[in-house]
Amino acid sequence: MILYSTFKTYKFYYCLLLFLSVIASSAQAIDYRTKIDAELKHLLKEAIEDTSGFTDRFDAEVWLLDMSTRMTKQVPDPQERMEILKNVHREASRADLEPELVLSVIQVESNFKPFAISSVGARGLMQIMPFWLKEIGHPKDNLFNIQTNLRFGCTILSYYLKIEKGNLFRALGRYNGSLGKSRYPNKVDKAKRERWYKQ
Repeated sequence: MILYSTFKTYKFYYCLLLFLSVIASSAQAIDYRTKIDAELKHLLKEAIEDTSGFTDRFDAEVWLLDMSTRMTKQVPDPQERMEILKNVHREASRADLEPELVLSVIQVESNFKPFAISSVGARGLMQIMPFWLKEIGHPKDNLFNIQTNLRFGCTILSYYLKIEKGNLFRALGRYNGSLGKSRYPNKVDKAKRERWYKQ
């Protein structure tokens, strides 16, 4: 009888702890969606208004030819491939990121599918959450547009690198929403080492 009573008490406390942890994690998820970093919001506004292009045309063309060859299997259409690569090079350079890193993130996030939508609603090549459009006052912008998507993604990743003082592992964790876990940063690193390495 005492054993049964003890079991019921433990069961009650276990259920209570489980219930409280669900509430806490739900509150955390809501907080994550509603708490917007003011500096990142400002950077995204600036990014949308920036219209800069390639700084070194010759280097860009050499890079485009090399990366286009590597991307053939994932994006068979040469015109679409070139559009993605030109925008990756431009937006990565603008955000002071290595274009090869951005290609690696895209491979892991969407496998180069511009119209990809995740289970939580993230969109496009770099899987950007739609709430950003409203936050920066551009609700009509299209996250399936290659340039728009890459501009958002590169700006966000660059910002996370800045606040993590150059620690790419942690910045990638922030980008993916898995800070402190190794699975996502390791997948990006593997893609960069095996396919999108710099010549």
